[in-house]
Amino acid sequence: MSQIVPVILSGGAGTRLWPVSRSAYPKPFMRMADGQSLLYKTLDRALCVANGGPVLTVTGRDYYFLTRDEYARHPRAAAQPLPFLLEPVGRNTAPAIALAAMYTMEHCGADAALLVLPADHLIGDRDAFAADARRAHALAQDGWLVAFGIKPASPETGFGYIRMGAALAQSGRE
Repeated sequence: MSQIVPVILSGGAGTRLWPVSRSAYPKPFMRMADGQSLLYKTLDRALCVANGGPVLTVTGRDYYFLTRDEYARHPRAAAQPLPFLLEPVGRNTAPAIALAAMYTMEHCGADAALLVLPADHLIGDRDAFAADARRAHALAQDGWLVAFGIKPASPETGFGYIRMGAALAQSGRE
């Protein structure tokens, strides 16, 4: 089975939760009630599925030091390769993923699977997420493109929607 390469997308304009989140200190760096930032929690999820491989971070130069300092707080971060790709200018998600894909192909091989993790998501059950990521990886090995989503509570023009298809038979790989 190929390697899972978690890719953390860290940055953003900081407009959605203004004034708490702003361009100089966007949502990934906000502390939750437990004192951990959304970025820290994302790194924690990434480390659970990386299996000793790299956890790649795509960010801008404005957020590099904030991101690096946040990673230094994590007790398992020092033992893991944590390469950074710095965008000269933020151009949204697709170019960041393309940059990560090119880096991963060159450094990890063409069969590596990307697990793209926006750094501003709050996911409560880390272990369930890791199990779902491993199931998604097995599906990706069979040629599927896998997207995670949640059921929306109401219409929101700022987000896309995922149309679910029929359930797939459980992959024989686990």
